[in-house]
Amino acid sequence: MTTETTSTTPAFRYAAVTFDCADPVELSRFYGEMFGLSVAYSSDDFVFLAGKDGTAGLGFNRLADYRRPTWPDPAQEKQAHIEVGVDDLDEAEARLLTLGATKPESQPQPDRWRVLLDPAGHPFCITTLV
Repeated sequence: MTTETTSTTPAFRYAAVTFDCADPVELSRFYGEMFGLSVAYSSDDFVFLAGKDGTAGLGFNRLADYRRPTWPDPAQEKQAHIEVGVDDLDEAEARLLTLGATKPESQPQPDRWRVLLDPAGHPFCITTLV
């Protein structure tokens, strides 16, 4: 007699990405404005943003010895970055610069995408969806 075992594959859902930073309140304000997300949880060392419809969110974690990425200089690598789809590169760039982003001189393909830095120095890209 054989016994059969059935296994189920656990369900996985994307929940959030968390950024290390020196000031979680400042960085969450920037991304909250960019994506229209609201603060769902906040403490002295962590802020979590979420969408009103329960969509995935973003977390911001205070790191006492946080070191800004130095992209494109490899001295302090970027570790990760997000890609943000936009309808118009110029308009999106202008808006994000008013929110506190900065634009490094190095732009690998500025006609297709732009590299910006958030207020904590994390590189991110804006790109038109084709």
